Amino acid sequence: MKYESLTDQIFAAGVVGCGGAGFPTHAKYKGAFDTILLNGAECEPLLRTDRYLMRHRAEEIVTAAGALMKETGAARCVIALKENYREEIASLTAAIRRLSSPVELHRMGSFYPAGDEQTLVCEVTGRVVPPAGIPLDVGCVVSNVATVNAVFDAMEGKPFLYKYLTVTGEVAHPVILKVPVGTPVSRCLELAGGPLCGGDYLVINGGPMMGIPMAREKALASYVTKTTSGLIVLPEDSFLARHSGISLEHMANRARSSCIQCSHCTELCPRYLLGHPLQPHKIMRKMAMSTDFAAMLEDPDIQGAALCCQCGICELYACPMGLQPRRVNGILKGLLSRAGVRYPKSGETFSPREGREERKAPTRRAASRAGVLRYYDYTIDDLIEDAPSRVSLSLRQHIGAPSEPVVSPGDRVSAGQLVARCPEGKLGANLHASIGGVVTAVQDAIVIEAQEGDAK
Repeated sequence: MKYESLTDQIFAAGVVGCGGAGFPTHAKYKGAFDTILLNGAECEPLLRTDRYLMRHRAEEIVTAAGALMKETGAARCVIALKENYREEIASLTAAIRRLSSPVELHRMGSFYPAGDEQTLVCEVTGRVVPPAGIPLDVGCVVSNVATVNAVFDAMEGKPFLYKYLTVTGEVAHPVILKVPVGTPVSRCLELAGGPLCGGDYLVINGGPMMGIPMAREKALASYVTKTTSGLIVLPEDSFLARHSGISLEHMANRARSSCIQCSHCTELCPRYLLGHPLQPHKIMRKMAMSTDFAAMLEDPDIQGAALCCQCGICELYACPMGLQPRRVNGILKGLLSRAGVRYPKSGETFSPREGREERKAPTRRAASRAGVLRYYDYTIDDLIEDAPSRVSLSLRQHIGAPSEPVVSPGDRVSAGQLVARCPEGKLGANLHASIGGVVTAVQDAIVIEAQEGDAK
């Protein structure tokens, strides 16, 4: 099939952001901007997926980046990655040279969260995205390198069917996987040799700082989505397991009794350092003075929680008392959203605060504070490709409206066939069968089971 534009190809392929919340990629590239930033920082400790792709799919990434420049008319396209990613820099540099590409590289220090998109914009361009704003507000668009790898596949007529992800931590064989979207998490753990910790364990979906912790039972009932970047297995008595199990009531009681108002959470907050009016220590102080969160929503300091990027620096790195400003901010963000309270945008220009460079959190130290330093130096370069006999494709794998099924139970489908479409006129994404087989269920997810002789 012929398409009028690259964004049409991206839309048809169902590409969404691989490194974050899953913003539909075709919509992102329809704005007006002068700079495309490709995020290769992979700032979360332990994850190695993007580094693998930059080493082994450099030419594909650079090709797609050049095509996006041509499609959008952007003046610059910059791949930002850490200066200590030497093999990745060498692979990308060689690909840029072979293709005579205008794509540039920007080398950053190894700090966390270098991959936060607003931090990335500041590092590369010197521009500060305004509070409650997006990179487009300062003429930039940001995509993960894994997303751009999927864009290359879309250019080749291939829909988004496979996920590259890291499986590491307490497993026998830390590995990079290439598996169909919808693969059971249990199968991913098996491919990594299985958990080494007996009995219960914790699985973090994503990285140790920002990932979603899942108890063993929940993990084994979960499936890979388009946004799954990694799975980290940790013992049930690990620091992060204990940390994630603290209740809201207990958090509030600890804030009242233990917060010493040292302001370290604020002084090291990446968004505060960009000049944003987010001050977690003030939020913790006001939380300690009130038991009614809803009554606090008109307070400007409380509304600052809406600016939090949920990186976890405040609670996993900065707080000497082991409190949880990040989780508090997350709760407040939800309350603000449900109450229809939006942080007011202004036309003011913001600049980074003095001392920002000295307050960046080294990635290794962040890993140590999060209790995962023992896994930090794992060399992970093995790739395992696998196709399960059953996949479960959630209809909500992206920001926006859920995909609308176009198949019914009993239908036979082939790998790559459209099974759910983006709703007409809404922000969303298409969804394709990641294996061939028979549709056995269509509810919040489309379940496909392979039959003997089906092509996977």
